Amino acid sequence: MARVARWAVLGTAAALLVAGCTGGSSSDDGKKGAEGPRAATPSGASSSLPASLTSQKLDWGRCRATDGSPAPGSEWQCATLKAPLDWSDPGGKTIELSLIRSKATGDDRIGSLLFNFGGPGGSGVDTMPAYAPLVSSLHERYDLVSWDPRGVGGSEGVRCRPDREIQAAETIDATPDTPAEEAAYLNDATDFGKDCQKAAGELMKHVSTTDTARDMDLMRQVLGDAKTHYFGISYGTELGGVYAHLFPKNVGRLVLDAVVDPSADTVGHAENQARGFQRALEDYLKSTGQDPKEGTREIAALLKRLDAEPLETASGRKLTETLALTGIVLPLYSQDSWPTLTSALDAARDGDGTELLALADGYNDRDDSGHYGTASHSQRLISCLDDKERPTPEETKRRLPEFEKISPVFGPFLGWDSAGWCHDWPVPGQFETPEVSAPGAAPVLVVGNTGDPATPYEGARRMADELGKGVGVLLTWKGEGHGAYGSGSDCVDSTVDAYLLKGEVPQDGKVCS
Repeated sequence: MARVARWAVLGTAAALLVAGCTGGSSSDDGKKGAEGPRAATPSGASSSLPASLTSQKLDWGRCRATDGSPAPGSEWQCATLKAPLDWSDPGGKTIELSLIRSKATGDDRIGSLLFNFGGPGGSGVDTMPAYAPLVSSLHERYDLVSWDPRGVGGSEGVRCRPDREIQAAETIDATPDTPAEEAAYLNDATDFGKDCQKAAGELMKHVSTTDTARDMDLMRQVLGDAKTHYFGISYGTELGGVYAHLFPKNVGRLVLDAVVDPSADTVGHAENQARGFQRALEDYLKSTGQDPKEGTREIAALLKRLDAEPLETASGRKLTETLALTGIVLPLYSQDSWPTLTSALDAARDGDGTELLALADGYNDRDDSGHYGTASHSQRLISCLDDKERPTPEETKRRLPEFEKISPVFGPFLGWDSAGWCHDWPVPGQFETPEVSAPGAAPVLVVGNTGDPATPYEGARRMADELGKGVGVLLTWKGEGHGAYGSGSDCVDSTVDAYLLKGEVPQDGKVCS
């Protein structure tokens, strides 16, 4: 079950998901240290890779359906790329990465444009065809390419628990109020880590963001591109920043949209999200004519009642406090889905939790048959390998009043999650914050949305600053929802298109209203 502090991670996939979720069911760390990606940069970089990797020929063929979903159309091709399991031993054991592409539709081709839609844990192979209509102007000159990062979906994806155990975990209180609830919460975290270790084996130590950034540069070479052109959304912005740091001279045209704050540690990221979702909730409440403070108090009171007595639903399952909060979160990703939130909250106030449960199931990737996707499992594997900081329960309890002050609705959950997400994880984390400085890189376009709930706007400015002077170029949109491109701003879309298609770099600080 995806923990609440990782709401940021679904990126554009969440926006696409919420559009289809209105009637039924269907991820960043502290100060840089010596153990960050910079210290782990291989001395030989890509030039030391064996020819068996860099010269491999991809066998592009018709894509097959996954998880019962229909196969993409004939314009989409899929292939498998071999990459080192352990990047410190590039000549050793390899793993297979699943790729998808659709060739440029026009004659004036620039190259490949790689997409990462967020996570960590999101499947690019599944998401790319659904997202393609939003980037049809880019498709004319670019091959649209995405992939399942290592540990995700078709790329050695990991399932840590069967469906019945995932559903059983929904009854565990994610904001424990008693010693017994706290023990159950932390024991479940410990058990989940053991389950993942058993399922992932040696892969568990090799699914970090830096591993995937190196995979990206191998992709560049195998795809035949001199430079990497890339569009990263949500967690994909962190991946893009790490790539730029590791391979600054290979940076082509990089767009980072819905930006993760690279200066925030585990607790700082949770605090950022509490502020971001509270800000979005208040904007939503204002749009319905409610007083934001009073509306916040009412929703917090509803959640407290559900903590004591979960609501009945049409399916017979109970709507718990945690599931209700997840259901509230999903519509906040897109302003178009705010009416869905109104309907679900009204029903819950009337004693029916069906609509909020459907939204929660959509976010948690649970279908009507009770089958859960594995994105949250991969997400936890990757983020816990990245995250060096592991707050203790005692530290968390001391911080809870501050979290609740930031947001009475989201704060308690996010505070506890900073302790529970990687509690007693079998593998140590690699860094406190990702290193994204990229001196010598070409300009990187960083797009921030002032109303973004999951990756608050302030992170975009920090990303632009940390990329470095002359590298990070900030574009601001005064809008709502998670992400800016394709969200209704002609100014944002035309600026990004001009950068990717013509190489036109906007003035740093440009604002689209």
